[in-house]
Amino acid sequence: RAVKEGILVRGYISCVLGCPYEGYVEPEMVARTAEKMYKMGCYEISLGDTIGVGTPGTTEKMIKSVAKVVPIDKLAMHCHDTYGQALANIVCALKFGVRVFDSSVAGLGGCPFAKGATGNVATEDLVYMLHGMGFETGVNLRELVQLGNYISEKLDRKNASKAAIALSTTAGF
Repeated sequence: RAVKEGILVRGYISCVLGCPYEGYVEPEMVARTAEKMYKMGCYEISLGDTIGVGTPGTTEKMIKSVAKVVPIDKLAMHCHDTYGQALANIVCALKFGVRVFDSSVAGLGGCPFAKGATGNVATEDLVYMLHGMGFETGVNLRELVQLGNYISEKLDRKNASKAAIALSTTAGF
């Protein structure tokens, strides 16, 4: 009904690279689900490594499978950084043409279904990397780092962004 009303609908598929209950997720299963969502009218489909177990190898297999049934410009990635692989997985996705990535300031978040799963890739780390690769993001990294530090302080939690921590020193900005 939303599509008929002219409302844009973004689809999300969680646990595309691993599930806390079932383990490894077959890329073909992700592709079938993405294809159904695309045919239903989703303008974009976010592929979520919700528990952060993906690697560039599993990311590549999954994207290749999904790209057979959904145009690459309709895909986004949502990478949690539990095993420190989020940025590597994003670089892999970039090589296939994915250009939309979910992230969270200071790496906030997590997954209530997977003990120990960390938040989404830190926006500061993603922007720092993309700028270093020559991508224009329109994001002022200095202001982003300040915002992440402010939020982390207010929440009384450590900023999970490595770029923010490094850039917040006297050697940074």
